[in-house]
Amino acid sequence: MNRIIIIGAGGHGRVVEDASSLPCVFLDDNTALANVIGTPSRLNEFIKDEDGVVVAIGDNTTRLNLLQTIEQATVVIHTSAVVSKTASLGNGTVVFARAVVNPNAIVGIGCIINSGSTVEHDCVLANGVHISPGANLGGNVSIGECSWVGIGANVKNGVTIGKHVIIGAGAAVVNDIPDGVTVVGVPAKEIS
Repeated sequence: MNRIIIIGAGGHGRVVEDASSLPCVFLDDNTALANVIGTPSRLNEFIKDEDGVVVAIGDNTTRLNLLQTIEQATVVIHTSAVVSKTASLGNGTVVFARAVVNPNAIVGIGCIINSGSTVEHDCVLANGVHISPGANLGGNVSIGECSWVGIGANVKNGVTIGKHVIIGAGAAVVNDIPDGVTVVGVPAKEIS
């Protein structure tokens, strides 16, 4: 691979660029931003066989939907991140500085493993999951599609989290969480 094309030139895109060991260019609707070579709708005009693509859009569902249309989605791992040789990372996933993905973890397509977060052994993250900076997942945690774990949240080992769940910043999740709810606090409780 010779370069990374990053779709989205906002803050998240700049973190992807920083994590990449390859040269990067951006596609963004705001073509006035630095290093933006065109809009996302023009990806096929710019992509070459030796390019990889990362979708740097924070909204989990939008990111995942776009990634599913891109054949050359690639993984970006910051040099200070630790990813076990037995972990599996889906295409389009990014692992940022000081993050850890431990043995036998399975991380789906288009996930964000943010700075200083921990995905412990045997965790299973479905497609489009976002683990925010400083969040920690104990071993054997399962997280459903497009769920979001907030900054500094902690999830107890063996917990199952449903699809499209939001876990608030600093929450302590000690029980399973059903699909589509938001939880906050210590211990984490559902809010309406």
